[in-house]
This record gives sequence, C-alpha cells and structure tokens, in this order.
Amino acid sequence: MKSFISIFFHVCPLLLLFYPLVVTPISPPKTMNYTFPAVIAFGDSILDTGNNDYIITYMKANFKPYGRDFIGAKSTGRFSNGKIPSDFFVETLGIKGTLPPYLDPKLKVDDLLTGVCFASAGSGYDPVTARIILALSADDQLQMFKEYIEKLKAAVGEERTNFILAKSIFIISMGSNDISITYFMTPIRRHKYDIAEYTSMLVNTSSDFVKELYQLGARRIGVIGLTPVGCVPFQRTVRGGIGRNCVESVNQAAMLYNSKLSSAIMALNTDFTDARLVYIEAYEELNEIIQHHNQFGFEVEDSACCGIGNVELGPLCNPLNLKVCEDASKYVFWDSYHPTERAYNILVSEIIKKNIDKFVS
Repeated sequence: MKSFISIFFHVCPLLLLFYPLVVTPISPPKTMNYTFPAVIAFGDSILDTGNNDYIITYMKANFKPYGRDFIGAKSTGRFSNGKIPSDFFVETLGIKGTLPPYLDPKLKVDDLLTGVCFASAGSGYDPVTARIILALSADDQLQMFKEYIEKLKAAVGEERTNFILAKSIFIISMGSNDISITYFMTPIRRHKYDIAEYTSMLVNTSSDFVKELYQLGARRIGVIGLTPVGCVPFQRTVRGGIGRNCVESVNQAAMLYNSKLSSAIMALNTDFTDARLVYIEAYEELNEIIQHHNQFGFEVEDSACCGIGNVELGPLCNPLNLKVCEDASKYVFWDSYHPTERAYNILVSEIIKKNIDKFVS
C-alpha cells in the first residue's frame, strides 16, 4: 500500500475534493428575522479554514498564491484565493467575518462561542480516504468536537453550552474525496464495492455522523450534497478528452450519492422530531454557474486560475511550475479542484436563501 500511495501522489495532483457551494451576501438577507449563536463546520477542503496547517498531511494550502485575495493577502490554509463557504456562512448570517479552524492555538473564548471549523482537507466518510492523504477523519473531527463541548462548558457552563449547541447551525460537507479519489482514482475500494454499494456505504456513514451530532446536542444540521465533481479542471484534464469535457461517470456517481443522501436525511427527520435536519442541494447550484458562467460574469469555467490548461496535472497550486491568472474573479475555479472566492460567494448566498428557513420552521 505504501508503494502505491507514494506513486499515486507523485504522479497525480494533490487531489482532493473540492466541490462546494456558495453565493454572495455580506450582510444577512433582509428577510432573515432570526439569529444563530454560531456556525460549526465539519468536512473536507470545501470547509477547512486551516486545520490542516497544524497536522502532518499531504494537503496544505498555507503558501502563496493561496489566499492572495484573503484579508491581508494571507495564506491561511484555505483552498482558494480568498474566503471559502465556512466563512461565507458565518458572514452572511451576521455572526462574524470568518470561521476559524479549531486547531488554531490562538483561539479565544469568543471564537468558541460563535463557532469554529473542524473540517480537514482530504477527509471523507470513508476512513480509507483520510488515511490516504493523512487528513483528520470523520471520527477525528467528532472527537475534537467533544473536546470543544467540554471547553464550552468550562467557559460558560452547561446550560449555556446546551443552548449554543441546540440553536447553532451545523454544516457538513464530505464525500467528494471518497468518490473522486478513493473510488475512481485508486483500486482500494473498487475490488469490493460497485458504485451503488459504495455510495450506500457512504450515506450510511453520513447518517451515523448526523446521529452522533444529534446525541451530542446539535439540532440544526445541514448536510451539503456533492457538486458536479466530474467538472473540476483536474477531471477535465485527465479524463475529459481533447474537448476537456466533464467526466460523466464521476458526475453520475455524485448524483446517485445525492439522491440517497437526500432520502436518508428525510428519514432521520422523522426519527428526530425536535431537530431540523436539512439536505442542502449543491449540485445544480454549482452546475448552473459552470454551464452558464457568462451569465454570472465569469469568463472561464473549464480551467483553473492557478494551473491553466494541461498544467493542472501538477500540484493543486504551486507558483513555481504553474501559471496564475491575474484576475481570479473571471474564473469559476481557483485551482484544479476548488472554486474561486467569488464562485463560492455566489454559491453560498443561493444556498442560504433557499435553505435558511428550513432550520427554524
């Protein structure tokens, strides 16, 4: 296995999930007449605001040009040129400007009270996925969350902690790496599962993850579906042919997973009547931006700002051997896997507009 993984990372790009979602607001929508004490995020690079900076892993984004459009032009470990969905969720909901990573040693009590991020780039529901990239697994993230709860209790007491957990919004985004990397780019799982079986296994694990959060006190949980994973620049370059087309087999797998996930979340809602469990559609939202990019003000949808054309075979974004565009706002994708800040912003805005009422009704 070590030999395979070594070859895999040498030949293929630092792969990783990417697909996330997001839209645009900077202030809470005018129709929003309720507040949430915090946003708490779990998942992969779509939501990781820098936890991987503090662990040994293949997946890091704490170097230039990552973050060149972020506050202070800092490379914080976010896999984009600026803010990512985690940040836009807390910003749009009027909680704070960015969502800090839980592993940041400089965290203050106020940071804990208003939400933190447990996501780790390269992670997934399949434990094999995290082991391949040395990311924090889903179980690792749950263990950190339990530690976080104890820190809250020590700071503000059990009653206030229970209130924060019950009234905050929990966001989960995992599965992209499982399908696009572990399943389609390695033989590790294909000898045991066909894609129908594998997606069912992932959804079952996702349901268990949500149940565990519920048992720990969470009551407002949003689970984000996969985006069109087969349309990221890396997939187009490697498997999209001369026309750099989207890879339909990967997209079909994502849609199959989403269908099962949506049904699973509906079923959980019938079991946990005091909770608001929300399946968040992201596939069509991002696909709309990709397919009709000109209508959203983008000029390029099939290549990355950092790593243009066939150089997307290289690392996610390395200025030493990749081209970097001058204006990331013209691109849907920042690197081989992840959208630009502007694309994320547009995506999250739509997601919040269409789903926020479901967390309180």
